[in-house]
Amino acid sequence: MNRAHVKLLHIDSSILGEKSASRALSREIVSRWQRALPELEVAYLDLAAAPISHLGTGAATDPDTVALERETAREARVLEDFLRADVIVIGAPMYNFTVPSHLKAWIDRIVVAGKTFRYTAAGPVGLAGGKRVVVALSQGGVLHPGDAGEHVETYLRHVFQFIGITDVTVVRAEGLAISPESRQKGFDAALASIPAPHALAA
Repeated sequence: MNRAHVKLLHIDSSILGEKSASRALSREIVSRWQRALPELEVAYLDLAAAPISHLGTGAATDPDTVALERETAREARVLEDFLRADVIVIGAPMYNFTVPSHLKAWIDRIVVAGKTFRYTAAGPVGLAGGKRVVVALSQGGVLHPGDAGEHVETYLRHVFQFIGITDVTVVRAEGLAISPESRQKGFDAALASIPAPHALAA
């Protein structure tokens, strides 16, 4: 990867605005990349402020041709922005044991046959390899992969592996709703676990 031309896609999905731990974490991760790589090119997508339509709610139901073309173009840009990115930083809070629905809508726009994966006689093959993903995961309780009800990290790792991305780092802030002390402890631990940008971009 040419360090002078690294493209980073920063995605937030929390509905909590400035109160969001995942937004604060993803912002800190991106800030560290920017300090380490001054020539870094950053694109930002706020899925809570500007949701992407879910599959089936655009072309199937919109009678307005102009609006439909506008939505189709936006969805195409979502995939293009993902494909051109070298690094993807995702703020992913746990809502009811899984990712927010608008983050799932984004995933549905990037997992596309012929673009990010293809089917073969031997099974599906990912086409989006070589990218790095850093997930800023926040949760009110304490759930880890393998625990009943944990469907954020497990799901995201599976999705990205399916499209060929195996370099996935999860920065986890947990126990945020237990008490103010637990929230601070969980957030501080997450900050301390953020990997160095040069370790990912090497």
